Amino acid sequence: MSSILLLHGPNLNLLGQREPAIYGSHPLADYVKVVRVLAEDRGWVVEDLQSNHEGDLVEAIHAARGCHDVIIINAGALTHYSWSIHDALAAFEGPVIEVHISNPHARESFRRVSVVEPQATCTIAGLGLRGYEIATRVATTRSSQR
Repeated sequence: MSSILLLHGPNLNLLGQREPAIYGSHPLADYVKVVRVLAEDRGWVVEDLQSNHEGDLVEAIHAARGCHDVIIINAGALTHYSWSIHDALAAFEGPVIEVHISNPHARESFRRVSVVEPQATCTIAGLGLRGYEIATRVATTRSSQR
C-alpha cells in the first residue's frame, strides 16, 4: 500500500488559536483529516507528525526513506532557514510537496525565502484547507515525479 508522511513544523499545533486572521480558524486536526480522508479514499495510508523541534522532523524524514512514497510538509517557520530539513529532504527519493496555509509571498520579506522549495516537487501556498486537498491529490497521482 502506498503511503504519505505528513509533516507539520513549529507552532502549527496552535492552528485555530494562533493568528486566525492569517491562518484561519481550523485546528491542525482538520488539516490532517482532509489529507487522511482523501488519501484513504484513494487507497493510500497517512502517517502524520507535528513537532516544534527541528530534529524530530529531520529524523522523521530520514525514517521515511524506503517506508513512505511521498512527503507533504508544512515546515512552518523552519521553511525559511532549516538547512537540515533541506538536506534531509534531498536524501528522500520520492516526491516532496511543500504546503503553506497562508501565502508567504504576500507576507513579511523573510517569509519569501524557502529552503524547502529546492527539494520540493511543487509548492502549494495560500489556499488553507484547500491547499492540503490539492497536495493530497498531487501526492496520490502516480505521475508525481520529483
